[in-house]
Amino acid sequence: MNGRTPVLLAFMFFFISCGPEQSSPEAPQARLSATIEPGDIRTHIQFLASDSLRGRATGTAGEAIAANYIADAFNQFGIAPLGEDDTYFQPFTVTTDHLHNPPQGDTSRQRERPLLSRNVVGIINGSEEPDSYMIIGAHYDHLGTGGYGSLANRRRNQIHNGADDNASGTAGILELAQYFSVNSPRKSLVFVAFSGEEIGLLGSQHFVDQLPVPAEQVEAMINLDMIGRLQDNKLLIFGTGSAERWEQLIAEANTDSLQIETSADGTGASDHTSFYNKQIPVLHYFTGTHGDYHRPTDDAGQINYDGQDKVLEHVRRVIQQLDKPGSELTFTEVPASEQQKGISMKGVTLGVTPDYGFDGTGMRITGVNAGGPAGRAGLRSGDVIIKLDGQPLKDIYEYMEILGGLEEGETGTVTVQRGEEELTLDIRF
Repeated sequence: MNGRTPVLLAFMFFFISCGPEQSSPEAPQARLSATIEPGDIRTHIQFLASDSLRGRATGTAGEAIAANYIADAFNQFGIAPLGEDDTYFQPFTVTTDHLHNPPQGDTSRQRERPLLSRNVVGIINGSEEPDSYMIIGAHYDHLGTGGYGSLANRRRNQIHNGADDNASGTAGILELAQYFSVNSPRKSLVFVAFSGEEIGLLGSQHFVDQLPVPAEQVEAMINLDMIGRLQDNKLLIFGTGSAERWEQLIAEANTDSLQIETSADGTGASDHTSFYNKQIPVLHYFTGTHGDYHRPTDDAGQINYDGQDKVLEHVRRVIQQLDKPGSELTFTEVPASEQQKGISMKGVTLGVTPDYGFDGTGMRITGVNAGGPAGRAGLRSGDVIIKLDGQPLKDIYEYMEILGGLEEGETGTVTVQRGEEELTLDIRF
């Protein structure tokens, strides 16, 4: 089709979504390159995580600006649209039940009707096996100006730019898309930016329910979420139990001496879960949590751009290995003993940053909001929560399950391991 048509539709969609009160900031032009470059990663993240997008909350004008930016980049790379009506967009609605963090403005009026959101989807058709598909995805939404899900003071109206969570992953799919648009793959590559992740994996669930390609021909899904804060070369990759060959492929692709830790678990608090539940082999790339997680301080200046380049080079090599003849994966179900439950963002929050890479008993925290329940109770970074409200907990998933049954204003106790000492503290949730 005419390459300009998706862009025109994108701008029409933008003006419908944003209205006259907010105009689009000037976006940098995407640069077509045969390589993945830290400078290009920086360009994408600085735009997506700028204050002008006001945190990209689902259903907001800032989200629409981000969606158009991604679609325009796909178009400039020559990537074909795979959304509805020959566009890059796959729209879905967000109900008031999902809307914990309403957009700026007249929230009473906006809560009276569902809001429109959209995934952004493009495809590079394979040169030799076009009916075999790999999906590379990342969510591009974040928390807007705070509210539910924020680990900052909820009463303050602060922009949460989400540079690592997840402008980093979005920049990752853009860089991989431009790379493979120049270095043509044998199999087809689908690139998708999801919205609605922060309020319940809504975009990825809608995508798998309305897959634009046959599900039985999808060989793998690779999810990029919070890949911008590589420290000490440590990279976490989840989902290796969803196919027998993942561990081998990951090891073979590690030519940058990354310190890779893997987890068999195919589910968790990100969009790969939606694909695992459809029996598609998945990987989830993650560079770890930090003190800026779900806070206004998650800004572009905190990103390790050279480190993210290393992460993306590893993803690129894994994709190229899967692109070879005879490299198909077979889905395997992770045993119940190794499979964890997805995180549900319901109930109260303690105002802590979990250490997602912790593999001991309990949940270790790496940051504490001084004004939140945990901060007021005296919890500290490095504490391992081993009991909550009198209930022992094995891991972060049991922690979230217990939180889901509590109400704001309740009182109880939290027991932590602090070095060699076990402490039980009173807490008001």
